[in-house]
Amino acid sequence: MSELTPSRLRTLLAGYSSLRVGVVGDFFLDAYFDCDPELDEASLETGRTCYQVVRHRRQAGAAGTVAANLRALGVGTVEAIGYCGDDGEGYELRRAMHKLGLDTAGFITAPGRFTPTYGKPCYIDNSKHDRPVLQELQRLDTKNRRPTPVKLQNEIIAHIHDRIAHWDAAVLLDQVSETNCGVLTGRVRSALATALVTRPQFVALADSRERIGLFKGAMLKPNQQEAMAALNYRGRPSLKTARDHAKTLSLRTGRPVFLTLGAQGMLVAEGNAVERIPAVDISEPIDIVGAGDACSAAITTALAVGAHAIEAATLASLAASITIQQLGTTGTASPRQIHRRLQEVRRGL
Repeated sequence: MSELTPSRLRTLLAGYSSLRVGVVGDFFLDAYFDCDPELDEASLETGRTCYQVVRHRRQAGAAGTVAANLRALGVGTVEAIGYCGDDGEGYELRRAMHKLGLDTAGFITAPGRFTPTYGKPCYIDNSKHDRPVLQELQRLDTKNRRPTPVKLQNEIIAHIHDRIAHWDAAVLLDQVSETNCGVLTGRVRSALATALVTRPQFVALADSRERIGLFKGAMLKPNQQEAMAALNYRGRPSLKTARDHAKTLSLRTGRPVFLTLGAQGMLVAEGNAVERIPAVDISEPIDIVGAGDACSAAITTALAVGAHAIEAATLASLAASITIQQLGTTGTASPRQIHRRLQEVRRGL
């Protein structure tokens, strides 16, 4: 973490309040159903366990997690570009987004589409005041498995064209695995690539589970498996191959690549130059859900206020180390927490 001093960190974070960042992608509803294991019942009809819900929690997930991290970092304006269904889950997602203070002028309600939802039953300790999560149970996923209608894609593209000139940076979050069934369809990616051609220095970071190699004009943030898939690599993963893949992707796009390696940290590739940023050593228990989204938010904001790529990756490593300690939720990291973590790392804690 020697690349980032406390004074430099303060300088970077001080610029966040004036930023306007667009988040384009798949906003999910994270629907938590907190259950008390002491109240479990057996179904008379099936004999299976009936989990007894004692608390609901609703959060904006996927692209919403990126947006939540941007707001937690102190970004002044976060604009959401995407869609939800005209359903109860959509109502809850919009309510969660409003609570975060997001600008939703470009967030479309689309009748006939599901609101993408992760249903997350959890066992909690209901005897304790803060009712901590003990265990996550089997998840229930609601996604759109039919292609996004062309009319809806055109509305999304129109919002991007209307707003991108007003943004200091953008995060592109492609969460849906099914081809052309989410926000960042082939047509939307093409429209973004065209818009980015005229702004070669614009900070746009793409994160995609299945299609990271198809984004043009944006910086890329794959994990090792995603990079391997993008380059059709069938061999065994290793640090050496990860370095080669990060370099290849950077040379292909002409933009920096941030390849995440979990506990091994992150590789930053700028053309032929590749450097590894170590992860912060954190003791168990941890929950890695949302760590990648925290990295995306931290990298994008740092670059938008003038950080170089190594500084941005270092700040992202600090942010991720904070979010993974937040169990049973998709966490965020505040400037105060990041300052404290940097001080701990520098003291060798």
